[in-house]
Amino acid sequence: MQIQVLPFGVLKDWLGASATAVELSEGATVAELLKELSERKPAPPLRGIAVSVNAEYATPAQTLHEGDEVGLLPPVSGGSAEQSAGPTVSGDADPAGLTALTRDSIAASDLVASAKRGEDGAVVVFDGIVRDNSRGRRTLYLDYEAYEEMAAKQLKELANEARTRFDVRHVTLVHRLGRLEIGETSVLIVVASAHRGQAFEACRWLIDTLKKTVPIWKKETFQDGVVWADGEPFPAGLAVDAAEAAHGS
Repeated sequence: MQIQVLPFGVLKDWLGASATAVELSEGATVAELLKELSERKPAPPLRGIAVSVNAEYATPAQTLHEGDEVGLLPPVSGGSAEQSAGPTVSGDADPAGLTALTRDSIAASDLVASAKRGEDGAVVVFDGIVRDNSRGRRTLYLDYEAYEEMAAKQLKELANEARTRFDVRHVTLVHRLGRLEIGETSVLIVVASAHRGQAFEACRWLIDTLKKTVPIWKKETFQDGVVWADGEPFPAGLAVDAAEAAHGS
């Protein structure tokens, strides 16, 4: 059977392609795919990644099928604190909020104003911006890329969970993709609620969870080089150790 492999971030540099077809035996698992890829390219940076199948997180034991799309996901770096929403790459809006990916500048003040309602007692905002330095090096600009179909789903699920978990009325969650200059907004979170406590808690939970689970990656261009930003570890249950998975442990 043939499956399609989509590497992202630093794993794209390792595999040498944005997508590649791989032939596997019928009934092969994610672990067997990782073993096959490791044997093709010695010592790949696969430890600690996550794997998706058809835009959903998968386990090493998951069985693959003809035509499946497998994403290789290094630890994500979306929404890092180092750092008019226009036409969206993909998004979802309803009276309780907005989730979107966009390649246009994020109009933070407009989105904050549109989130407010008479019944709200608090609006808490996280505005992640691109700063001019990182780890002692001068930053020139950033490039964000995403597994867009999966990232859009994850943003919507995070917003829904935050509204339920913290009992807040409204969540806006917008992330920028593409080239960002110094001072531009990379991610905007707006939480509106009757009470400030829930709004603060929801906003903090949203950015912390986004940084660990939403498949968005950041490439940093400095005066003296270019690197993919180190991502935060995936939560327990999502990370895959390719070597251990291949041996069934």
